[in-house]
Amino acid sequence: MKIALLIKQVPDTRTVRMDEKTGTVVRDGNEAIVNPLDLYALKAALDLKAAQPDTTVTAISMGPPNAEKALKEALALGADEALLICDRAAAGSDTKATATILAAALKTCGPFDLVLTGERATDGDTGQVGPEIASAAGFGLVTFASSIKATDNGIEVERKTESEIERWCVALPALVSVTKAVGEIGLPTLKGKMAARRRTVPVKNTAELGLDPATIGLNGSPTRVVKIFHPSITRNGKKLQIVDEASLETAVCAIEAFVKGEDKE
Repeated sequence: MKIALLIKQVPDTRTVRMDEKTGTVVRDGNEAIVNPLDLYALKAALDLKAAQPDTTVTAISMGPPNAEKALKEALALGADEALLICDRAAAGSDTKATATILAAALKTCGPFDLVLTGERATDGDTGQVGPEIASAAGFGLVTFASSIKATDNGIEVERKTESEIERWCVALPALVSVTKAVGEIGLPTLKGKMAARRRTVPVKNTAELGLDPATIGLNGSPTRVVKIFHPSITRNGKKLQIVDEASLETAVCAIEAFVKGEDKE
């Protein structure tokens, strides 16, 4: 089985900044990390590889040159190959334009049997790119998977909903987004880190993927962030201090009045 693992380098959420003019994330100067939710997808990929030793895992990312660091982390943890899509023409891509680029990368570098992603990225937090890639590439799709195992006819995927556990038998090729229920990935070994450091990550631009510049980047993005603002949070709270039975009764009565809408203060 040939597995493509889509990972993203994201700004650390503690230092993330937005460009108020373009509505895009400011990536220069911000500390970047591997999208934490993508590491669960890597764990699922490595579990499938352990069950089927002839499986290969190729980590693919789109981003600036320093996104190579995220790919080398994936290599250190057990991925076999890596590819970086790096092009200024892709800057500012929304989810649809991003999916167009990544679907072209899968076609150019494939064919792949299975594509794995995290359920969403922590910067955009939309969860849209995976399904849009599946649509663009013509793959089957399962989202929010909690476990994946290979079968003779494809894969069996388990997903938890609000009311039940679903099990799906899916023919390949397919794209599956996974949740943290697949389990935590371990730390890279020293041998893995040293081997990844010596690796050269291939880089492709959008022209090499056969993409029309009008379909990617800001110009190819049908959605726009039209306004960014910082919400003001104001709360007129009331503090009830309980020190004895009398104050406890007073507090309970105050809460009861508030719940019933009888509190006029």
